[in-house]
Amino acid sequence: MDDAHEHTYACPMHPEVTGKKGDTCSKCGMPLEHKDVTSDAAAATYRMDFRMEPAQPEMNKPVKLVFTPRLVGQENQPVALDVVHEKKLHLIITSSDLRVFDHIHPEYQADGSYVVEHRFPEGGPFLLFADYKPTGGDHQMTRLEANVEGPVLPPSEIKAEQRMGKADGYEMTIDAKAAFATGSLQHFLATVTKGGKPVDANVFENYLGEKAHVVIIGAKDKDYLHVHPVVENGAFDLHATFPTPGFYKGWFQFQTGGKLHVIEFVLNVEQGEAGDGHADHDHASSEEGTHAH
Repeated sequence: MDDAHEHTYACPMHPEVTGKKGDTCSKCGMPLEHKDVTSDAAAATYRMDFRMEPAQPEMNKPVKLVFTPRLVGQENQPVALDVVHEKKLHLIITSSDLRVFDHIHPEYQADGSYVVEHRFPEGGPFLLFADYKPTGGDHQMTRLEANVEGPVLPPSEIKAEQRMGKADGYEMTIDAKAAFATGSLQHFLATVTKGGKPVDANVFENYLGEKAHVVIIGAKDKDYLHVHPVVENGAFDLHATFPTPGFYKGWFQFQTGGKLHVIEFVLNVEQGEAGDGHADHDHASSEEGTHAH
């Protein structure tokens, strides 16, 4: 193994972010891991085939969502997926205006596909974000679309920041010392209270291997970030890099007593100054989207 190969490190969730041993990801803060750049899997290109049964889904009727990962150029070769946060495939479903949200997990089938039954709660356009990691390959995120037959509600426009949200008697508040901006890693705390009293995040049950999951999607460009906050002093420490300015809607998920709670929030991200960020990392996003863990 030569010296250059030995010192190639990349983020496990953002393979485009590279550096040296001991560095952390400029997008999500995770420690960079050694990457075997000579492996065929690491250099491979993947796609996610998608179909629905029936092909035209209807509002409030069951539809089978079928996902099959493919290796480009070797489409007949099965693609194994790693278990990431207790699942091989994470699927985020939102209406195009981000009013509707769901986080579900298609299950592996003998033919190499991943299948889940779903009911779309309303008609109109929906976005599906398939989040997965081929074994030995880079982390992938594929954005797909579905048009659902049924009454279509007027689009819900996001017009203002909302750093506080409520659900099931819990209240979550995001505290940031400065305005959010593009181009550099943003750190912000989220605290949870119930009945006006702080709740120690350590008492929450593990949900998919974490105390909380946070999905954030840009209202305009639909930039996608999947954040896994860490617990510090009873609060949640979140970190993410926003690729474009504008409003971002988020869903904060945590579990108590076997019940999953989902709290919505909205962040307003301003354009950062030129040169913001980490000069020693590549911040380019794929055409399929952005993901942060």
